[in-house]
Amino acid sequence: MAPKAAGLGFSCAFGKASSTGVGDSGGMIQRRHLAAVAAATLFLPSLAHAAEDKKPKGSFLAIAGLAATVIRTDGGHGVMTVEAGIDIPDPVQRAYADSVQPRLRDAYAMAIQAYAGGLTPGTLPDPDYLGRKLQAATDATLGKPGGKLLIGGLMIN
Repeated sequence: MAPKAAGLGFSCAFGKASSTGVGDSGGMIQRRHLAAVAAATLFLPSLAHAAEDKKPKGSFLAIAGLAATVIRTDGGHGVMTVEAGIDIPDPVQRAYADSVQPRLRDAYAMAIQAYAGGLTPGTLPDPDYLGRKLQAATDATLGKPGGKLLIGGLMIN
């Protein structure tokens, strides 16, 4: 008896085809079964990805960590990291913000670098001031107010 293929519902045996070729149920892999398995292997991941894209995204757009160089108290270089996101209740503006996310990241990086470059060594960052600068960059990039910038974390290392 030929071994069963892993959960696929047909058996497979490798070897010579029967001489008659008619009514052979000895387990030769039939081309239609092989084609079905190949098609399932190719198309199931894309179908799963398409279903994943249809999930509601909500109103929050997370912005990955943004970093800028600062001078530490010992004179060495440090890194200021900012974790942020935007809450955009309007679905149309949320979709637009998602499409211009690289521009948002660029505007944020420029604002953070300008702020970090002006910090004197050993000075703690002011999250309120930085939040106002990042909110202004958000409004300028989106073209109108409506997205509320939220700072999740601010760290100097």
